[in-house]
Amino acid sequence: MVDAQRPIPILAVNIGVLALQGSFREHIALLRRLPGVNASEVRNRQQLLASDGLIIPGGESTTMANIAERWGLIPDLQQFAQAENPLWGTCAGLIFLANRAVGQKVGGQALLGGLDCLVHRNFFGAQIRSFEALMPMPPCFADASNAPFRAVFIRAPAILESGPGVEVLSTYELDADEQQQAKGQKSVAVAVRAGNLMATAFHPELTDDVRWHAVFVALVRERLATRQHSATSVEQGVEATAEAETGSRLAPVWQRNRPADLPVFRSASSFAAAEINVGQTSRLPPTFERSLLPFASVVLRSMRRPALRQSETDQQQASSLNIQLLPP
Repeated sequence: MVDAQRPIPILAVNIGVLALQGSFREHIALLRRLPGVNASEVRNRQQLLASDGLIIPGGESTTMANIAERWGLIPDLQQFAQAENPLWGTCAGLIFLANRAVGQKVGGQALLGGLDCLVHRNFFGAQIRSFEALMPMPPCFADASNAPFRAVFIRAPAILESGPGVEVLSTYELDADEQQQAKGQKSVAVAVRAGNLMATAFHPELTDDVRWHAVFVALVRERLATRQHSATSVEQGVEATAEAETGSRLAPVWQRNRPADLPVFRSASSFAAAEINVGQTSRLPPTFERSLLPFASVVLRSMRRPALRQSETDQQQASSLNIQLLPP
């Protein structure tokens, strides 16, 4: 019975924020406002592996990628994503997670990949073109108030194309000039998610609204709970297999891995009853005669009961069945 007065325990999670460059401190400040969340900076492999989920913050994407390459973090970050650990990229982090990007600096930059989309790196223009907009929360995780959120776009990217496995969470309606840059598109995606990956072109960490961070923490908790359930199921399966194997080892030899419905094995119980009552009955059970006759002399010898050999009645029964009683 569930106690309605008893609070439901919150699954504690460790959220790492890639702290190479950009607004990682702002992300950590908002994360620490959420119950059951431990937020920490990530700069090396050990700190990454200690995280249940990772946020790649906004900043300068090329600089961030160069530092990650110099510190040898790119392979570790890719393995972290491939292991289906939740990742959320904001602004520069969105570019980092994309499979394809345009508008990059000469020479390009390293991309973690995994998010099936085409991102335009400074789609909304230079720093002076930065802006804010009130946008509706995605219906799939809007809170009870359905209040819009404040989206801060700073030299922001945009998602021009996305694959079939990518869910668009939020779109931005373009003005005439922006539509021309987007080759006629009337809107662009600015928030998406696909499996364990989530990305936004804006900066939720630069506002006081914790709802986007709460959405990511919920994703991390869901993945963590699923893994714990899977691990428990596997452990229970191993224990059940071990118990079955132990029970098999403890079973009588004639029961192990044998088809018990064959006549010779059905006769075992009949033979046991015959052995107990052989001095009191005038005839052995028919199943004994048919199925165990070839083995009778061996079994009777193993009984080593002098009274059985010395009984005149037993001698007569043995003679009628053509059985030779052997000495003990």
